[in-house]
Amino acid sequence: MNHDPAVPATRAFSPKRQVGVVGLALLMLLGFATLALAEDSIIKRHGFSEFGDLKYPEGFAHFDYVNPDAPKGGELSYASQGTFDSFNPFNRQGRAGARSADQYESLLFPSYDEPASYYGLVAESLEYPESQDWVIFNMRPEARFSDGTPVTAEDVVFSHNLLLDQGLQSYAEAVRKRIPKAEVLGPHRVKFYFAEGFSRRSMITQVGGTPIFSKAWFEADPENRRLDKPRMEPGIGSAPYVLDSYDINRRIVYKRNPDYWGDHVNVNVGRNNYDTIRIEYFSDSIAAMEAFKAGEFTLRQENNSKSWATAYDFPAIDKGYVLKEELADGEVPSATGFVMNMDRPQFQDPRVRAAVQLAFNFEWTNESLQYGLFQQRHSFWEGTHLEAKGEPEGRELEVLQSLGDDIDPELLTAEPVSAHSSKPERPNDRRNLRSAMGLLDDAGWMVGDDGVRRNAEGQTLKIEFLSDDPVLDRIIMPFVENLKAMGIDAAYNRIDNAQFTLRRRERDFDMISGGYRTSLQPSTGLYQQYGTEAAAFSVFNPSGIHGPDIEVLIDNIVSATEAEELTANVRALDRVLRSKRFMVPTWYLGKHWVAYWDKYEYPENLPPYALGIEDLWWINAEKAAALKSSGALR
Repeated sequence: MNHDPAVPATRAFSPKRQVGVVGLALLMLLGFATLALAEDSIIKRHGFSEFGDLKYPEGFAHFDYVNPDAPKGGELSYASQGTFDSFNPFNRQGRAGARSADQYESLLFPSYDEPASYYGLVAESLEYPESQDWVIFNMRPEARFSDGTPVTAEDVVFSHNLLLDQGLQSYAEAVRKRIPKAEVLGPHRVKFYFAEGFSRRSMITQVGGTPIFSKAWFEADPENRRLDKPRMEPGIGSAPYVLDSYDINRRIVYKRNPDYWGDHVNVNVGRNNYDTIRIEYFSDSIAAMEAFKAGEFTLRQENNSKSWATAYDFPAIDKGYVLKEELADGEVPSATGFVMNMDRPQFQDPRVRAAVQLAFNFEWTNESLQYGLFQQRHSFWEGTHLEAKGEPEGRELEVLQSLGDDIDPELLTAEPVSAHSSKPERPNDRRNLRSAMGLLDDAGWMVGDDGVRRNAEGQTLKIEFLSDDPVLDRIIMPFVENLKAMGIDAAYNRIDNAQFTLRRRERDFDMISGGYRTSLQPSTGLYQQYGTEAAAFSVFNPSGIHGPDIEVLIDNIVSATEAEELTANVRALDRVLRSKRFMVPTWYLGKHWVAYWDKYEYPENLPPYALGIEDLWWINAEKAAALKSSGALR
């Protein structure tokens, strides 16, 4: 309402009419006062933090951890192992090519030096009430897709709905209930509504992090351009890099879009510094290592301890052409290990799962096969303030007590389950194997005359370990031999990448090497990892673990509005998950191993939560030219 219609000055007012006008005026004043009060409660910001204040003020020039003067140019090249047959990363079919999701931007962009904090990228600002019942994003009108068309609110709403209709089921079912409506308010203004009865924490970052697709591109061929089908068409995004070329299962090349719209945006300053990014595909790590030595690609982020300890002894290292560095990693270590499929009948008894855990000898594996470079993982939030330690006390104890009969009462008075210790002298720790065999006896799996365990129904205790990674052969085989020594009919089956991907997604395995990503601000993603509704189909829950105790703790974590409450419930969840024994915890590194030909440089103050090779590092043109002139690189 802009103003009242003008009243003719010569018109006379009766007393009755005057009372009515006065009453109307009072109502209007009250209305404006209410509106002003409502407007006062609307928060308008340049970013959003789930807890606490944003580190960077409105109008900040750039993130502290970037080099704002980083030169643009050159090529980043690295290796990927396996195959690819699609450029659609949002479906369960096929194997998507490396970086195929990176062509899409979102409304908000995360900070790498503060947890759960996000700043405007495609969105210039956001507005929301204190209740966070909804959020409005004011988009940058200059944002453009790679074909030059504007990124609009229509595209944002379309993308949100497309992910619900054609995206991963676990994502769609979790989000649909919590975010019932997205609405276009204007060409560059979009509003999301959040359902009652759900915690508001992470709702804004959920929608702010949704990839933005081009509505026009999808609608031009809706039958073939679907999110639930593999396709070699990459689609259209608004990000700095676009697909340049590819050779199936051999190579993918991305090039920086010369017309990229967002170089001036503060969250992009000092980032996206390469002209091209090339990914070379190899069938195994040995071939990839030889290619790196020959300079076929020039940066290698190592994950093989044997290679790190022994393979970096070649002329280019001796001559200083290749540098080898260990860089700090402030992220929570991923909760990796040997995952048991909780849908399999042989794993229903926790005593069986505990026995399987005892068959793995971390100390021998680390000392004999991994050169003593790793640390034993115990917790799902290893080495952070969220890790459960000692006997529960204070608020964590109260949280556990509230779970009642849904948990083992021993959790209230005992230290959390931790990985067992083993003797490093030999792969089979006899003490642990004896304990494991006792557990299997107690669970009703008895050893027959042929040395194989069977239950009362005569069913054999079988475990097939599935993998597609030859690097794991030397790790898994001794573990399998220990299982056999306990009377388990265990086998190791290494299959090709495509088969493994399909069987992992369909949860058609007994055990695999896998894990769960964790964060310092866990939220609604926990429903896809450990929630009951998504357990049957979520690709983010390889074991299928779930339960009423877990569900309550996830609810508490998602609804937490104070850091102390979040911490207490995450510690309780850590304690409960560890007690389930659905994974054999293996190892973690706590640092990054990086080797590269000496043409790369990176900021002095790398952030704690990202190594940033692909978006913070850059090429020193003089060093690159020197390597070529010396004949070290072609």
